[in-house]
Amino acid sequence: MNCKNAIIVSIFLLVLVSCQKTDRFGMKSAPKIEVKIKRFDKSIISIDTANIDSELRKLYKTYPGFMSDYINEVMDENPSDTTAVKKLLLDYLSDTAFVGVNKKVLEVFADVSSIEKDISGAFSGLNYLFPDIKLPEIFFFVSGFNRSVLKNDNFIAIGSDLFLGSDYSKYAEISYQYLTVNMCRQAVPVDIVSALIYTSFPNKSNEERLLDLMIYKGKLLFLLSVLLPDTEPQNIMGYTKAKMDWAEKFEKEIWSSMIENKHLFSTDTQLINKYINDAPFTAPVSQESPGRLATWIGWRIVESYMNTNKSTRLQELMKENDCQKILENSGYKP
Repeated sequence: MNCKNAIIVSIFLLVLVSCQKTDRFGMKSAPKIEVKIKRFDKSIISIDTANIDSELRKLYKTYPGFMSDYINEVMDENPSDTTAVKKLLLDYLSDTAFVGVNKKVLEVFADVSSIEKDISGAFSGLNYLFPDIKLPEIFFFVSGFNRSVLKNDNFIAIGSDLFLGSDYSKYAEISYQYLTVNMCRQAVPVDIVSALIYTSFPNKSNEERLLDLMIYKGKLLFLLSVLLPDTEPQNIMGYTKAKMDWAEKFEKEIWSSMIENKHLFSTDTQLINKYINDAPFTAPVSQESPGRLATWIGWRIVESYMNTNKSTRLQELMKENDCQKILENSGYKP
């Protein structure tokens, strides 16, 4: 076989593997759902303050449901008190601290078509696999650094001013550095789809062990990775590339440590929190480690379980609450 033919065969095999991976759960058959983000953030930023009364009426008319929730949850004001709402909006829009922030919002999110594409794909897959899940409308809003996600049964809304880039200078004043990793544009589809699946699939395990929580979160991450197939694993996990590399390099040692220290079946809430919660590192493992390592190991176990049990459908995985069974049948050996 000459070099040219070898290259063609290699490309064909890569495409074939990619298609098989994408279509394992029948995703190609999913009817397409088109998601359009409602840019409430732009509507707020572009208010003509000289005509605030008419602008306010327009907002209530254009966003009848969301406007009330925004005022109540983000502005912490009574939606029916239009005088107070008007004053709050005028103060916010004239605040020099947020004029630059709002300008940055318009720059970073000038074009949201790639975000809409990712969410559309995820919602199409989710609706195909789990048709009983109600798909929400998607909004962007500006929060004055007050709220990153707003959600109810009808919508999921993202505070776009809190996704301007992990290196955005203002974030150093309001957040810990390890949390700014996810304050970026590429985290938006992940956070939106996560918000939906976390509420759609509550933890129904009767156990309170570390194992059960890490497998539960691992199932959600696995589902998230299927719904967002073009998203890098570190972005699904909310890690930097360096942190993901560290976790992969020391996966065997992490698992061995959990087993040897008998942490896997612990019900100690403080210990579990150290393994699961956001933190600069996972304290029981290493100060060099990323946080939430038990969640990542849970994802790895679920991946192994699904790779070992090829006939298992996603619907069956999400219904399986016996975490001990998933572990024992995963063949997980880092």
